[in-house]
Amino acid sequence: METKATATKKTTSTTGKTTAKTATKIPAKKGAAKDLNDLFEDALKDIYWAEKALTKALPKMQKNATDEGLKKAIESHLVETEEHVARLEECFSALGKKAQAKKCDAMQGLLDEGKSIMEETEPGAVRDAGIIAAAQKVEHYEIATYGTLAAFAKVLKQDQCMKLLLQTLEEEKNCDQLLTKIADTTLNSKSK
Repeated sequence: METKATATKKTTSTTGKTTAKTATKIPAKKGAAKDLNDLFEDALKDIYWAEKALTKALPKMQKNATDEGLKKAIESHLVETEEHVARLEECFSALGKKAQAKKCDAMQGLLDEGKSIMEETEPGAVRDAGIIAAAQKVEHYEIATYGTLAAFAKVLKQDQCMKLLLQTLEEEKNCDQLLTKIADTTLNSKSK
């Protein structure tokens, strides 16, 4: 009797031959989430780390931006991000937990990419456009995360957390829209 679940997918190689690839079921790590509450708390730790990391990255983005509208948007979002950290701390408190950060690999990758974009572009409109692109990737990650966390909070009947998460979600969406507006009205025409 086989103990691991497997899936077979037929693929065609560059030589035209069909081959089968086998995927195995991934075993859970020690201490893995056992229920939705555990998953919710783990995800809160991830986004808490992400928001704290973002408070360190945003000033670097602002310093490297040249467009005044973009600089002001980044500065404004830094203030909001500090509020997001405080809201997450409130959420942990509502759960009767101490706020704890767990490294978020996704955010680390996005921040690393943003740094690379700044290193690979000359200061000016092109770098500003790259900063906006990097910032919007971060916003989209945060929008997805806060939307998911709010849904988890609703199912878990964690109403205070849900309210806090939805408030942050709305601010993340507004920031994304502002970045789009700055790119559409100012930067993309200058960076050609």
